Amino acid sequence: MLGASATAKEPGMTTTSEQIDVETLRGRRAVHRWERTSVGDVFERLTWSRPDQVAISAAEGAYGEEQFASVTYRQADRAANRLAHALAAAGLVPGDRVLLFCENTVEAFLAKIGIAKAGMVAVPLNPGLAPDVLDHLVRQTEPRLAIVDAELWPRLAGVPGVRVGATITVGGGPVAGTPSFGGFLDGQPDTEPAVEIHGDDIYQLLFTSGTTAMPKGVMLSHSYAHLAGLNFALSLTRGLRHETDLRVVTFLPMIYHVGDALFTYSTFFAGGTLILGRRPVPGPVAESLARSRATAVWAGSPQFVAALADEIDARGDLDLTALTTLVYGWGALSPALLRRLEARTAPGFVTVGIFGQTEAIACHRFWPSAWPEVHARTAPAMNYVGVPSGLLASDVVDESGEPVRGTPGEAVYRSPVMTAGYYRDAAATREAFRDGWFHSGDSAVVDEDGLRVMVDRYKDIVKTGGENVSSMRVEAVLHEHPGVLRAAVIGLPHEHWGEAVTAVVVPRPGHDPAEAELLAHCREHLAGYESPKAIVFAESLPETVGGKILKYRLRARHAGLYTSLG
Repeated sequence: MLGASATAKEPGMTTTSEQIDVETLRGRRAVHRWERTSVGDVFERLTWSRPDQVAISAAEGAYGEEQFASVTYRQADRAANRLAHALAAAGLVPGDRVLLFCENTVEAFLAKIGIAKAGMVAVPLNPGLAPDVLDHLVRQTEPRLAIVDAELWPRLAGVPGVRVGATITVGGGPVAGTPSFGGFLDGQPDTEPAVEIHGDDIYQLLFTSGTTAMPKGVMLSHSYAHLAGLNFALSLTRGLRHETDLRVVTFLPMIYHVGDALFTYSTFFAGGTLILGRRPVPGPVAESLARSRATAVWAGSPQFVAALADEIDARGDLDLTALTTLVYGWGALSPALLRRLEARTAPGFVTVGIFGQTEAIACHRFWPSAWPEVHARTAPAMNYVGVPSGLLASDVVDESGEPVRGTPGEAVYRSPVMTAGYYRDAAATREAFRDGWFHSGDSAVVDEDGLRVMVDRYKDIVKTGGENVSSMRVEAVLHEHPGVLRAAVIGLPHEHWGEAVTAVVVPRPGHDPAEAELLAHCREHLAGYESPKAIVFAESLPETVGGKILKYRLRARHAGLYTSLG
């Protein structure tokens, strides 16, 4: 008998044939444990085949209590069951919302699975949100209970309506009057809770970045998470002899970011191991890749990939020859950077660029090795994102909704990996779902071979002198200059141009590029109207933990630049 974690008959299990509907052919609901689709079952399924396989292993700082530093599938499932029972004991019922105010920890991820087991809804909030935004989102979602990181609690303490149930003890002890995460589980049974769950039920509300308005709550179902995870497991297990050999490293946000569906559930569906880091820092990521003999890594932006490659090049002692796959996004990798990675990784190593959004995460995928001529000719100036996955119908349309080819339009999608809508925001939901498609808000182009090219977010396109300029294209050119570490391009008010293309640049350590030097570099590689009118130097850029630049803050900070320049 394989490592069974449950008895043949469990609470809430149907036992008589009279309870099973064998007549209805439409409108059915698969809610029984033997048929349902539930995020809460992701660990339980593996307890019947690989109960002692490590499910999650924490890098330094990614756990609060030693008992959660590394958990097998059996241990993870039992902990999640106990969490579900603890929530019920605290008076919560299916459908109630549970606030997660956490960065990456094993405990936070176990909490997310336990909340799903209980039929409740996780509400993970980005700890970097402003106090007024946190207050708004708490009032909108009305969480019954919160699980918080000790070191983050001061940011949430002043928000009314937050009742802390447990504290993850990273950076401090429990919030006064609350148990630690482990203490919250103490005394609870580790059996599966008897809760009816359907794949279309919402298990999580993830919030958009809210760069132009208040963040919107993206409603994500159990089925969404399963399909997203299975879809990505096909990519992450490439080059492996057995799918259970999958070992995925991610230090990017997995609690309040859609990356959980792509890189955690995919790992578990393959029966692999997730190596979870607290925050993305190149050195610890590189060391974790070598120490864990990782086969895949979610590395995020090209800028972080470049920093990771620098770290790897500086550490000849690190053995990365098990690494078969690196996933990146938000921009194109340069061919030179790709060659550096190939020199230190497994034979047949592949990189895959992904392009999607929380609302529709089946994603476009671009493999430089599949289209080497396109990559060599265009990267990194153009962000080719390839073709949609098999679960994604994707088109590019003009303002009237007609398909366009060779010119920019809006990317629109259909997919079973799709949000159910924006929570308590009917107007935004109606605006997004029109004419049988989800409208992404992204500008894209379909080239002559059917490959998609990401142009920009519509809100980040600079409208200057009657022309539309892709900020991503200008940033890619700036990043090719040896003196530039980071660059963000924005449009700022200008009396003559309407908006002036403006670059905010963080110089690379040891370099001191002059504004005239960078402007000349841009004019050499860009059209005149695309080239920045000014360069602003900065020590850092405002960004999310995942490395996404918060351009709205830059626009606000430098709004009066051209007025002051005269």
